[in-house]
Amino acid sequence: MGPRGPLPPCGSRAEPWPCFLMKTWTVHLRPATAPVLIPEAFSLPAALFAPVWLLVYGAWVSAAFALGAEVAVAAATGGALRIVLALALGWLFGLIGQDLRRWSLAQRGFVLAHVVAAQSGDAAAARLFDQRPELAREAAA
Repeated sequence: MGPRGPLPPCGSRAEPWPCFLMKTWTVHLRPATAPVLIPEAFSLPAALFAPVWLLVYGAWVSAAFALGAEVAVAAATGGALRIVLALALGWLFGLIGQDLRRWSLAQRGFVLAHVVAAQSGDAAAARLFDQRPELAREAAA
């Protein structure tokens, strides 16, 4: 319960988006830092550029493993098999890329604190800050 009461149900007048159009976001917290919201979704950038994408988000260990896997596929295979395995590896990183980010945050001391359903990242942050106003103050500091 937040200052305005419980969140409205999906599809109500107060929350016009149907539930099936909403995305799920996980909220990760660590003392004295802003909350980190990560979508639960396939990541096309992770599928196409896994090591670089993971480095951008600070997942160094995961990026090293992704690069190692891509180099191993390129070095150990050839021809059509290389293409098939590279596509499969890209698809896999697209599926688990956000989970690798969550794992990396956990290694840095972040705790999974909430799950929020919203249309966008901004809407998810707004719903979170509506329910937990003290997090908005920490994020602004």
